[in-house]
Amino acid sequence: MSEPAQVDALLVEARSGPIDGALETARTDWPDRATLTWWTIDRPTLVLGSAQPADHVDEEAAAALGVDVLRRASGGGAVLLAPGDVVWGDVVIPPGHPRWSDDVVAAADWVGEAWIEALIELGLAADSLERHQGNLVTSRWSSEVCFAGRGPGEVLWNGRKVVGLSQRRSRRGARFQMAALLRWNPTTIVRLLALDDEERTAATAALDAVATGLPLLAPALQAAVGRALSRRS
Repeated sequence: MSEPAQVDALLVEARSGPIDGALETARTDWPDRATLTWWTIDRPTLVLGSAQPADHVDEEAAAALGVDVLRRASGGGAVLLAPGDVVWGDVVIPPGHPRWSDDVVAAADWVGEAWIEALIELGLAADSLERHQGNLVTSRWSSEVCFAGRGPGEVLWNGRKVVGLSQRRSRRGARFQMAALLRWNPTTIVRLLALDDEERTAATAALDAVATGLPLLAPALQAAVGRALSRRS
């Protein structure tokens, strides 16, 4: 694990290690100051939402593809974490933090705003970016795949989702788990779902239309997002 670096009031750290360890940390580690953690994705892993049924997954396909299947503590559909495809991190704020909100719908707005600020800094046009406001918008596939729905604070680029957010709250703080797409090919995640051939064809087409990858490098994106979150914390 690298030494944490302080950026203004936000503690920023990078951690490596097995993804199951990262997910366990997200369940148990509640820092007493605002903290941003970027996690290294070491192997392909399908991460299910906290209440997502296990039978959404085709276990034989996952084994054949060498994809681990784990579960996070926050809600929503599955996210496929693959090296080079996704930037994955979380930001935690303690109770009483200036960005704390008791409104669970509005609570993630500042995180989405920071992502948009970072993407503009990195050259994306402001009018191509949108933060989803209001309640979760579901679709046929959103209970199974995170990027098929639109949740509070999530970011769209040219109408397609590029940043997914999920939220976990306790008396010790609020944790916003963040996944940004660098590449998006829904074929693999669809192969991991327990679907018949007709459903796979429909899911692949639908998912291809609602999300996309960002034409950016992970280190630059992480640095820009860290700066933007710091300015808001």
